[in-house]
Amino acid sequence: MEKILKPMSGYLTLVICLILFVAAVYFFVSGVDQSITFVVLSMLCFLTSCFFLKGLMIIQPNHSRVLNFFGKYVGSVKENGLFFINPLYSSQKMSLRSENLQGQTLKVNDKMGNPIEIAVVMVWKVGDTYKAAFDVERYSDFVKMQSEAAVRHLAMSFPYDNLEDDHAPITLREGGDKINSILEQELTDRLSKAGIIIQEARISHLAYASEIAGAMLQRQQATAIVAARTKIVEGAVGMVDLALKKLSEENIVELDDERKAAMVSNLMVVLCGEKAATPILNAGTLYN
Repeated sequence: MEKILKPMSGYLTLVICLILFVAAVYFFVSGVDQSITFVVLSMLCFLTSCFFLKGLMIIQPNHSRVLNFFGKYVGSVKENGLFFINPLYSSQKMSLRSENLQGQTLKVNDKMGNPIEIAVVMVWKVGDTYKAAFDVERYSDFVKMQSEAAVRHLAMSFPYDNLEDDHAPITLREGGDKINSILEQELTDRLSKAGIIIQEARISHLAYASEIAGAMLQRQQATAIVAARTKIVEGAVGMVDLALKKLSEENIVELDDERKAAMVSNLMVVLCGEKAATPILNAGTLYN
């Protein structure tokens, strides 16, 4: 469990070290021609100065130090500045800044078994220095491997789109913020054991794999054409029905079943045709 330490300021220790260093130089110079005692004092002052200097540490903004004492976790320092700690402590530097991870493009199968290409970009940072330092071997490598596993699991849990699964509530292509929220939760669950905080995760690349991209594009185009034709036919039937009702209600012309069928055929051709219809004038009657 992470324990936050607040060590003493290191400025006083720095002044003491400078004084001891000056004293070491003075005793050494004085003892060369006078007495060996001054040389010994010089060495003691110098060694003491070096010992205290080892306990000084500078922590930059958004950085931390994880402290150990002969293999035992002592605590973590997250404040920035100059501090003095026990010179016998060993320390491990750790950045608390946010980092970007642009995942590589992965080829996986979606829920329907179609091969797709997917990649994500995520923003993360270290939240618990104890877990990051001791619960995993190298937390940066752990983030990369687990993020790839999370992306694969996400891709296999949902279809790419609803061409094959019309009742799919969420698809990778149209899921939007919902898919991103599920991805963030998946990454948080996997990386929390390493003390990693996920700040943001987004799908940066999503497409069918190259071997089926052409076929799926044709399928999408065919689906779009069928949907458009369906709308056109529905509109045309409504317009024909309205025209027949108007003619009948206002007694403009009396049409028997055969004439109605011919009128319906002509109107459907005009309304549903891809190109403008060319009118043909009939000088006779429908029966001649």
